[in-house]
Amino acid sequence: MLSEMQSKLPPSERKITEYILENPHETISLTASELGKRSSTSGAAVIRLCKSLDLKGFQELKLRIAGDLQKKGEQGFRDIEPNESPLSIIEKMTNNSTKTLQESAELLSLDELNKAIKAIREARNIHFFGVGASSIIAQDAQQKFLRIDKTATAFADIHMVATLVANAQKGDVVVGISFSGKTLEVAKILMLAKKKGITTISLTKYGSSLVTELADIKLYTSATREPTFRSGATSSRMAQLHVIDILFMCVASQQYEETVKHLDETRESIDFLRENVNL
Repeated sequence: MLSEMQSKLPPSERKITEYILENPHETISLTASELGKRSSTSGAAVIRLCKSLDLKGFQELKLRIAGDLQKKGEQGFRDIEPNESPLSIIEKMTNNSTKTLQESAELLSLDELNKAIKAIREARNIHFFGVGASSIIAQDAQQKFLRIDKTATAFADIHMVATLVANAQKGDVVVGISFSGKTLEVAKILMLAKKKGITTISLTKYGSSLVTELADIKLYTSATREPTFRSGATSSRMAQLHVIDILFMCVASQQYEETVKHLDETRESIDFLRENVNL
């Protein structure tokens, strides 16, 4: 979080971030006032930094730092090498995916997640939208929510999405998916939705961005940078799918009996299609 946000913070908060990244062990034993003095800022600036990171206070920041220090033996994200063995690639890809999922889980705000769950549960229609690799995530989300009787769309064509939003009403939800948070098409769709008073949800990497600024509800994935050899946005795709799965399971859990009923009906329909029937 600190590494991702560092360049976007005001000068005083940037100084504190630099001190924390260089002296994490010392930081967890300091008060906000002491950290302010050590970083040539102030205790008030430390509290502002916590707010910029969407943390409840300095104590939560210290707990997160302490938690990260416990992981110091973990391997970071690793790229593949020329002519690398399949066994080595299996190990690297598994490590990268596992690390991404863990970081994404830690970055999910329960408050924002609960808002998203409520919005999805109450939605008349849900419109998922992403560009490129993120459009695959939108299609996955549509498939999941259709199975539990939620009216959901996931068009890859921006003109079709704009048409849907133009005819949407209050009570609908638009979910914009963009790992970078900078995808102009996604931002414009959210802008159209906001003009109509429609609830908007963003799914991006952690940090402030064009897309998150336009969303009423903000869901984040790990901000860890992809290895240079991305192969179809591997880590970011896994993180986005993970958050969609969490959102789906939360909605399903809160309407458990109804969900089971719809899933059973869906399964029966698919089984019927697979049967050899004389038409």
